[in-house]
Amino acid sequence: MKYKRVLLKLSGEALMGQQDYGIDPDVLSSISAEVAEVVKAGVQLAIVVGGGNIFRGVKKAASMGMDRASADYVGMLATVMNALTLQDALEHAGVETRVQTAIAMQEVAEPYIRRRAIRHLEKARVVIFGAGSGNPFFTTDTTAALRAAEIDAEVIFKATKVDGVYDSDPKLNPNAKRFESLNYQHVLTQNLRVMDTTAIALCQDNEIPIVVFDLTVPGNICKAVKGEGIGTMVGLKEAVRSVG
Repeated sequence: MKYKRVLLKLSGEALMGQQDYGIDPDVLSSISAEVAEVVKAGVQLAIVVGGGNIFRGVKKAASMGMDRASADYVGMLATVMNALTLQDALEHAGVETRVQTAIAMQEVAEPYIRRRAIRHLEKARVVIFGAGSGNPFFTTDTTAALRAAEIDAEVIFKATKVDGVYDSDPKLNPNAKRFESLNYQHVLTQNLRVMDTTAIALCQDNEIPIVVFDLTVPGNICKAVKGEGIGTMVGLKEAVRSVG
């Protein structure tokens, strides 16, 4: 494996599979099997999971006239639901797992404590960070960048339903070009929406590379951790290269 300590960012939507809502058990099983393989190979792995498959704060606030802060707190609770579900699946796959939340709920999870999280990783436990950063107006992408910096992760793997970063939406533009590599500045100036700008700035400041890849392809988590050229690499000194 190329990396020793990594952070995997899972979007809530990626857990839905082909469903319109909730969690697809087959997707959960597939993710758990791949994570188990990576951990058994000696990689220390932390996970930040989103909640968009259950409740998306920004959209709900806009559509319902709901206060944005309240909507974001509900979204944080949705991430905890996903974290606990993922924990159960991972432990069924034989991976010792801990959930740490930014909002205290000691009956179901540990509070987020940086040193404790690192110690879990050193003991080959997967740590799942739930409840985002604990603050409204911040996305789980920003949480992923923040936690990666705090635990000294070497890289962030952003697992999505798309096989990398494109210059435009590939669903709307059949001629959209996929990038093989990018630098942070190009992402920010071209507004490529790899992650939100706060997350990109955090990664740039701490020189944490980001790999965006397709979670729906079996084996891609293992390939990413091995350093195989899948998806799009975003880094400080990466050249801007497109595929084809």
